[in-house]
Amino acid sequence: MPNRLAGETSPYLQQHAENPVDWHPWGEEALTLAKREDRPILLSIGYSACHWCHVMAHECFEDPAIARVMNEHFINIKVDREERPDLDRIYQTAHQLLAGRGGGWPLTVFLDPAQVPFFAGTYFPPAPRHGLPALPDLLLRISEIYRDKRALLQEQNPSVLAALAQTNPAGGLAGRLDDSPLRQALAQLAASHDPVHHGFGAAPKFPHPGNLELLLRCGDREGQAIALATLRAMARGGLQDQLGGGFFRYSVDERWDIPHFEKMLYDNGPLLGLYTDAWQISGDVEFRSVAEAIGDWALREMQHADGGFYATLDADSAGAEGGFYVWDAAAVRALLPAEEYAVAAPHYGLDAPANFEGRWHLRVQRPLAEIAAQSGLTEQEAAARLAAARQRLFTARAARPAPGRDDKILAAWNGLMIKGLASAGRRLGRDDFISAAQRAVDFIRAHMLHDGRLAASWKDGQARHGAVLDDYAFLLDGLLELLQARWRDADLALARTLAEDLLHHFEDEAHGGFFYTADDHERLILRPKSLTDEATPAGNGVAAQALGRLGHLTATLEYLSAAEKAVRGAWNSIQEAPYAHASLLLALEDLLQPPALVRLHGSAVQLQPWLERLHRDYRPRQYIVAVPPDTTGLPALPPTTPAPGAQLCQGQQCHPPLPRLEQLLAALEQL
Repeated sequence: MPNRLAGETSPYLQQHAENPVDWHPWGEEALTLAKREDRPILLSIGYSACHWCHVMAHECFEDPAIARVMNEHFINIKVDREERPDLDRIYQTAHQLLAGRGGGWPLTVFLDPAQVPFFAGTYFPPAPRHGLPALPDLLLRISEIYRDKRALLQEQNPSVLAALAQTNPAGGLAGRLDDSPLRQALAQLAASHDPVHHGFGAAPKFPHPGNLELLLRCGDREGQAIALATLRAMARGGLQDQLGGGFFRYSVDERWDIPHFEKMLYDNGPLLGLYTDAWQISGDVEFRSVAEAIGDWALREMQHADGGFYATLDADSAGAEGGFYVWDAAAVRALLPAEEYAVAAPHYGLDAPANFEGRWHLRVQRPLAEIAAQSGLTEQEAAARLAAARQRLFTARAARPAPGRDDKILAAWNGLMIKGLASAGRRLGRDDFISAAQRAVDFIRAHMLHDGRLAASWKDGQARHGAVLDDYAFLLDGLLELLQARWRDADLALARTLAEDLLHHFEDEAHGGFFYTADDHERLILRPKSLTDEATPAGNGVAAQALGRLGHLTATLEYLSAAEKAVRGAWNSIQEAPYAHASLLLALEDLLQPPALVRLHGSAVQLQPWLERLHRDYRPRQYIVAVPPDTTGLPALPPTTPAPGAQLCQGQQCHPPLPRLEQLLAALEQL
């Protein structure tokens, strides 16, 4: 018989609806029951694409004997960390404090009925294994501790809550700001760069888009070279899906060869913009091809018919991790004509030893130019054969059982993809990317915005859960990028709505910056305030960048002040670990040297050549918008501004109207 999760919309919770465990979703009913029956809470947090979550579910939560122990001694609550990042953030922090090490998923935390944690771990097997206790033994031991040592646990609670509160950054606004942490961060990233395989540190290796953006935007020639080499290594390795486009979560090895095979929307949105940056900086068409492949994948496999973007693709298919993506060399040989196999096999390493559990995961083993030279082909001939082979393999792969797709739509992750598509679309000349980003915004406006407040998640016609800082900040940032690509007054209005909510419901007016949850959010044991970049950029950093740009665009001093206070309030944390605050460092750079604001004036036909020329170059610190003449809500242009023409401002200083594109380009060069 299905448990209480059967009525939930989250695909992750639905995966556990048939468990014999008496699971509850997080909510008042379960929390009240724990208090009434005086039973501890077993809180299990995961997400649908999580491999080890699946393993623990199959091994433990589907076992009637283990479920019987869980049901007898605990109130069992299952949480989708993508729907409730607030709970995940709090209890991952608790795991760090209680276990003395970082957490992960599945996260297994034991709480008292007041939601205070007293023991935390991650994956537990059904029998002792690899130094981990068996879950049934652990359950009985935890139940015994709760029963026999309640007084000790209650004495411990204030210290646990105090330790959690101390994880929020200390208050205080910095006085003078300077670029010293920016320079330190660039030096730290250069020092941690792997000069052989690229990326930062040892295995496992993650993309770290924020750090790469920092190196591209603020670094010297060496810093940009590090970022470009890393982006190239990631694209040529197994981290990129060589056939279908898009990137997997991380590489388990230092060479970028074998990934953890889940594909996350939140990785691919920022990477789409970064590969477009890399193309504009280097002129290397390989980077352009990678960017377009990410966007094509997102539109093909991740977009709802009404516009929003889905969350993830699972690592597993047909019961095996990576099963959808890996190959038998003999099967590839049978699929491809000999002349195509002769190019594809050495290029993708099919003529080398198997690299994934006796099978082959495709990555670029040898450059195409080298294969062409050895085969007596021109590079164009070799490229044509490789393209034909890729299409045959892609078509054959599509017939396999596909990875599961988590088809809920998350506001924050959609904001990241909207920004990536808009940024790439305007610079690559891909109008379909821009249109897809607009459709995603329209979906959120229609389905996830009610009475001016944003919902975090949508699925099956239901918008659920109050939005957190990342939802507001990432969507605001995406809207500002989209306004550069294709202006719509409604998008400016939505941006202002989000900005007002950030200030009214999230801002820490005393100490600067923004809390992770709104002032009217469900009361939890901690109101987190995070400043460091993690798998996604820090909401505080993105909010500061976006509010600063919106403040300059609309001449709203309140937005500019909030952006500055966010950086000043984070100053102590930034100085402690500069490299971990890339998003806030980009906001710092905007404060120290405000980005140029270019407002183009004229009809769409008149401004088309202006936009094409301006979007041709890498311009991370120039915000360029073509605003229709009848737009309201922006400062009035000087009456002498010609059409076509431009107004160029930096901070509170504006140039006289510029009637010719050449004049504008020359003025921008002087900044």
